[in-house]
Amino acid sequence: MKNTKFTIHGNTKFYINDLKSKPLTYSLSFLFRDFKKVFNKKPILVDSLDEADIIIKNKISDKFEIPEFYKVEFNNKKDSDGYNMIISGINELGTIYGILHISTYYLKIDPFWFWTDLEPKKRDFISIDIKNFYSYKRKVKYRGWFVNDEVCLIGWTDEYPPPKRVWEPVFETLLRCGGNMVIPGTDLPRKGIHWQLAKDMGLYITHHHAEPLGAEMFARAYPKLEPSYKVNANLYELLWRKSIESQKEDKVIWTLGFRGQGDCPFWENDSTFKTSKSRGDLISSVIDKQYKILKEYIKDPICITYLYGEIMELYKEGHIKVSKKIIKIWSDNGYGKMVSRRQGNSNPRINSLPKKIDDEKHGLYYHITFHDLQASNHLTMFQNSPLLIKNNLENAFSKNANMFLLLNCGNIRQHIYPLDIVNNLWNDGTINIETHIRKFIKRYLDNELESIVECYKDFFEATPKYGINLDDKAGDEFYHHPIRIIIASWIKNETLKSSEKLKFISSASLFSEQVDVFYNIVKKSITKFIYIKEKLENILKLLSGYERQFVKDHIIYHVDLHLTGCKGAENLCKSYFYFKQKDYIKSFIYCSKSLWNYQDSLNVLKESEHGKWKNFYRSDWLTNIKITIYNVDSLRRYIRIHGDSPNFFNWFKNYLLPDSEKNIYLENTQRRTLSDDELTKLLMDKFKIISD
Repeated sequence: MKNTKFTIHGNTKFYINDLKSKPLTYSLSFLFRDFKKVFNKKPILVDSLDEADIIIKNKISDKFEIPEFYKVEFNNKKDSDGYNMIISGINELGTIYGILHISTYYLKIDPFWFWTDLEPKKRDFISIDIKNFYSYKRKVKYRGWFVNDEVCLIGWTDEYPPPKRVWEPVFETLLRCGGNMVIPGTDLPRKGIHWQLAKDMGLYITHHHAEPLGAEMFARAYPKLEPSYKVNANLYELLWRKSIESQKEDKVIWTLGFRGQGDCPFWENDSTFKTSKSRGDLISSVIDKQYKILKEYIKDPICITYLYGEIMELYKEGHIKVSKKIIKIWSDNGYGKMVSRRQGNSNPRINSLPKKIDDEKHGLYYHITFHDLQASNHLTMFQNSPLLIKNNLENAFSKNANMFLLLNCGNIRQHIYPLDIVNNLWNDGTINIETHIRKFIKRYLDNELESIVECYKDFFEATPKYGINLDDKAGDEFYHHPIRIIIASWIKNETLKSSEKLKFISSASLFSEQVDVFYNIVKKSITKFIYIKEKLENILKLLSGYERQFVKDHIIYHVDLHLTGCKGAENLCKSYFYFKQKDYIKSFIYCSKSLWNYQDSLNVLKESEHGKWKNFYRSDWLTNIKITIYNVDSLRRYIRIHGDSPNFFNWFKNYLLPDSEKNIYLENTQRRTLSDDELTKLLMDKFKIISD
């Protein structure tokens, strides 16, 4: 009877028809590593097709006109009742996806295994149904990550820019998610390995919207010259040509456009462009010039231009004209909604999608992590509902904005759940959030599945709501950047009128009212996060080993960072309220409590740095918990000066010394000044204020 199963085991023999390609060499190294993990043996490579069990072919000619197509077929083995498994791709990327198909679907290697510390189960053999597989056309043609604001990756090792061992798992995971392009990092030194490694692993390279054509920024190349295209067009064009020449043999999606030096409009440095028309005319002419230069080197370049921030507004007003051959990239606001992003207090929320379905090419730049020095998420998971991601991306696809999707992915580890949602969307075009969350958790846990699913759902409900819009939900930066604004205004005595920098939270005319609004926002979330934390602590008692660590790293971590941040912000606001009443002791106490809450936030990061993750958070420079602690500690000293100076013994004498000692102590026997922490704890006992 003919076998109906194909078996993979430690003695399975592989035949590879092309070992010259670097990208294939990388993907095969991943497969062979995974094979050894599962079967505890290195794969056997053979030189003869007749000896092989698994055959991997590259660059087949095929009738399927699907980009990056691959297939897995089973053929009768010569002179045997067995089968060969044949994996073949229509091109290099297709073959890579075919190789990773074996790893993912047969060896059961999770796409995020590296970031979740999930090692595969050991097996003696794996039986596979004899059933051919043909890959389908993915919803988005060019899909990938912008590894942006990647301070955790930067600080993880002592090497700068980050070495191969940091970047390789990033690019491997992207390929496993079906991605095919990347911006590898944010303005890292060009001597780093990140660009070349991404190319060597088979990915398309694309560029940041502030670095058209991947060229060096003008101000960096010519620091003493005026960064004006009107004045120095020839030098700009020289930089563009140099960049094109260095990349013309690579797989590149070329970014065209013109912004300022960094992530800002060019007219901030060139005041001669005062009108929208003049600004749009220059941008249009520069894009046209870049495209013409590019065509001198490459016959049919793939080009994009970002309709981002101020560029989108100019485009919608009709001031920017670009060729239909250029893919127009629309962006969300950093919080998952396809509207223009908030710039300071300006938040017009202009719809950021094509007005109608047309014959032009459109794509997306989307965030599941963001850095805006206001309320964004950087260290924690995306704070808005997964349904918001689904609805916005599916709606964008319905407007034909599916040629390109660049996803801001941050530091990967903290964002695996939303990353997995988006990789389902860019592959399939749609997703069932309810089904997906269960499948996602099931990949990592066998126990307490429903309880953990509910905690994930609770998390998105608990994140602070600071505005009137559905997507006005706060991430971890909300407990730090506004708090530091409050402290600066307080110490500098700029509290008679409202703070401009806090108006995105409250437009109240008084600073104290803004603080009160902020206080009430975080206070509401504290109860919700405490509820989730208690649920998770009870679940944790039922788990052990890997499952216990996964829950700690990938849900408790996020809840704790929000909870400690909420408490720190709440206590800081209380400190301000007491200070206003000139109750400096209680202001001091609540400032200390706030400081301890933020120290707890820092401990949340440290507790997550087990094993290979040592130092992962040491370069937290964006949310920057350490600088918040510095600010709160500085404030605490400021408050103590108001009530306990000049000798810093008054509070101890008046409130803590026994009555029998207050008037008879000898100054030279009571000299030791209590530290702020020591004094706070004694005063808390005295005033019966409990610690959090």
